Amino acid sequence: MAIITETERESEIKETETTPLKTNSSSASPNPAAATHDLGSSPTANAFKFWAYFTFGISLFTLIIVTLSALTPQDDKSWFLSLPSELRHHYSKGRTIKVQTNPHSSPIEVFAVEDGSRKGETLLLIHGLGCNSYSFRNVIKTLGLNGIHAVGIDLPGSGFSDKSSLVEEERLVGAFGKIYDIYSDIKEKGLFWGFDQLVETGGMPYYEDETTKTRVSRTKSVKPLNLNSEDMGRIIGQVIDSMGLAPVHLALHDSALGMCANWVSENLELVRSLTLIDSTPTSTALPLWVLEVPVVREVLLGFSSVYEGILRSRCSRSINGTVAEAHRVLLTGRDGRRAVVGVEKGMNYSFDLEGWAGLTGIKSMPIQVLWSRSWSEEWTKEGSWVAGKLPQANFITHSGGRWPQEDAADEIAETITNFVGSLPKSVKKVEVEPIPKRIQKKFDEAEGSDHQPGHGSHDHHMGHGHGHGHGHVHQPNLMDSYGLGQGFRES
Repeated sequence: MAIITETERESEIKETETTPLKTNSSSASPNPAAATHDLGSSPTANAFKFWAYFTFGISLFTLIIVTLSALTPQDDKSWFLSLPSELRHHYSKGRTIKVQTNPHSSPIEVFAVEDGSRKGETLLLIHGLGCNSYSFRNVIKTLGLNGIHAVGIDLPGSGFSDKSSLVEEERLVGAFGKIYDIYSDIKEKGLFWGFDQLVETGGMPYYEDETTKTRVSRTKSVKPLNLNSEDMGRIIGQVIDSMGLAPVHLALHDSALGMCANWVSENLELVRSLTLIDSTPTSTALPLWVLEVPVVREVLLGFSSVYEGILRSRCSRSINGTVAEAHRVLLTGRDGRRAVVGVEKGMNYSFDLEGWAGLTGIKSMPIQVLWSRSWSEEWTKEGSWVAGKLPQANFITHSGGRWPQEDAADEIAETITNFVGSLPKSVKKVEVEPIPKRIQKKFDEAEGSDHQPGHGSHDHHMGHGHGHGHGHVHQPNLMDSYGLGQGFRES
């Protein structure tokens, strides 16, 4: 048996105590594999992975939305047949009017709906951007019951009015441009069309500019409307003239003040009074800027619940899902989004309200300002600012939102009725439409045959038939107004 001395025991204890320290020291030495593992689980790496996956997911989602949108039928008949029944009913009560922004432009069809006797005062309702005449359906109905001839229109680019126009363009083309244009035409119109062109004309539809002897291509394309405030004013004037509404009381909603103010000051003889319904030249209730942001606009307009949410947060807190869906469909159909954005870019947000209110004709015009009293503190201040710029105006608050025609329709209609009823009655010029010569000839023949025996009953029937026909007002249906031919009627 070996005898362990005290000195050797102390030496073993020291070695035992120092060994773990050496082990720990070695484990702390640099290890590439361990370092890589620690880096992979660091917060920076996790954040990078999250944003990489997030970006990929959003890109994939956008691609799917755009693809589905491209596959969705965009023709007018399919769009109309897919409309909710309430919208089709709203359209059936109206008619279309053709207007032009200038003599050389293509006609634009404007949808108008009316209610009430023409013997009463006439009120024309102009909606703001992103809105339409459908939103005023209940206001128009109540005004009609109150004895006012109420008319609502869809501004071009909105609702059932035209949202695009056929534009003919000319451009210089080279050899490659010509080949591409021929290919595009054949792709659009078919191979047989190309053969017909070659047989009939010996070439494609090109011509040479006489001055430069260069090859020019004429192409026609459908583009969204791009109108400014002056264009809108001219259109409103033509609607008033075509429908024989003058003089009118105007009700301007939301951004309509900025669009119509200059026209009003230039046509004072046509306007009896102004009612501003939460209308300011500085902003719109619906945030139109989001319609230009990729992905955001697809989500906003592609999902009914999302669009309903933004209407509740920015326009009307009590709007229901069915009505919100109707507004969404009207905005998205027939390239409506691009048309509204184009009109919004032509808005004059630098409009001088105070200077306009100081004009001689405006200062003497009856004006009332209807404003929400419960929407937000900021919006209440905006109403006070507008009323302050119009010292002659009556300032009245209502319980609705920024689209009060949706949640306070009866209140708005009653306030307008009282305001219009407090003013002197309008004197309208009634223009008698001359009877066409061929109709007058039939009248003359009928009167002459009254003296002949045996023809009394026939002549009476003939005269009665004409009278009935002369009083009939044709209400064009949607398919007629879109040029899709006769024979389509809503079942």
